[in-house]
Amino acid sequence: MTFQAYLDNIEAKTGKSAADFKALAARQGFMEDGRLRAGVKAGDIVRWLKADFGLGHGHSMAIVAVLKGRRG
Repeated sequence: MTFQAYLDNIEAKTGKSAADFKALAARQGFMEDGRLRAGVKAGDIVRWLKADFGLGHGHSMAIVAVLKGRRG
């Protein structure tokens, strides 16, 4: 599965785009000035995404990559 396919599946499941997740992560306090805050761990974000959006580990890690600026 391509990275874009992961993002497409996430959007189909949640109705939220990668940009939406960036904004939501900022509201959750994970982001500062458009970047992940120092000390924020991937596990913290994964737990949030699993609890609030029902995402699995792989899809959650794709969002972590987006938040780190690697993709999306």
